[in-house]
Amino acid sequence: MTSLSLLDCIAISWFIVVWFGFNYLIDSSPMRKKSLSKAMEVYRRTWFLTLSRRSVRIMDTAILSGLQQGTAFFASTSLLAIGGSFALLDSTDTILQVAGDLSIPVEQSRALWEVKVLGLMLILAYSFFKFGWAYRLFNYCSIIMGAIPDVGTASDDVITKIANQAGDMNIIAGKHFNRGQRALFFAIAFLGWFAGPQFFMVTTGLVMLVLVRRQFASRSRDAVLSGHQVLASLETSDGAKTETGSSNPFT
Repeated sequence: MTSLSLLDCIAISWFIVVWFGFNYLIDSSPMRKKSLSKAMEVYRRTWFLTLSRRSVRIMDTAILSGLQQGTAFFASTSLLAIGGSFALLDSTDTILQVAGDLSIPVEQSRALWEVKVLGLMLILAYSFFKFGWAYRLFNYCSIIMGAIPDVGTASDDVITKIANQAGDMNIIAGKHFNRGQRALFFAIAFLGWFAGPQFFMVTTGLVMLVLVRRQFASRSRDAVLSGHQVLASLETSDGAKTETGSSNPFT
């Protein structure tokens, strides 16, 4: 068996640091308050506070169904990609021979090739579990949404409390969906390792730059934040803010 070279180990370490570092940046660091994902949490919570005062919620059911269908699509895609990875393992010798004939810079060691494929499969399996759990949480969210009483059948405090619970569940489901999608993006970066550790480090850095730009410097973020002051000023009928703890968490 061919062992990993020092450059391979450096490339893998760089990949792990970037992935976990980006997760920390978006999910736990103080910068998360300025991210696109955090901005969308405000809209998610406002959505459920708004629907709690509608007697007809067919539109809201359709929106939540669309979120579930999108999650199911990515979960199925992850499973198909895992199946394709098994096909790569079964055809290792053929792929290496074709790559050699075409002068494609692919590692000629069967053992190292299989290590790379197995690593790719682990990333895809992680994304599948995240999408699967996100789908389950969206189901729970729909159940809580169905439990929101109609206006006039319960006190405003009760309606607001259950609506906030549904919003919290939707936010948690969205976080798991984002992590699953993030794993797919880094799986694309991981493909660079098949062309060599140097290329692996480059693709990892490029994926990181793309994701950071989307979260902090994209036009989509600007579009979301453009209406954020309006959402921050909205109040429920009992005076509860649409955002807990602050009128605007982005300041």
